[in-house]
Amino acid sequence: MADVMALILGLWILMYLLDANRGNDFVQFVHEVARWLAGWSHDLFTFDEAWARVVAGYGLAAVVYLFVGHAIANRVHRH
Repeated sequence: MADVMALILGLWILMYLLDANRGNDFVQFVHEVARWLAGWSHDLFTFDEAWARVVAGYGLAAVVYLFVGHAIANRVHRH
């Protein structure tokens, strides 16, 4: 599950950087889900450039989800 969440966040970062069509339903869906997943890290950083804020905020959320998700999975797998 953590991998899926990180994938969605990474996909949004990629779509943002490639200037995906925000009018497209799929792009809107990915953006809404990514915004919900990264709600806690949204606007955590105050870089001047918008792309840096997106990469840092959503990227941090993706890394945290991966780290915590895999740590929990490894812990459960051991027992």
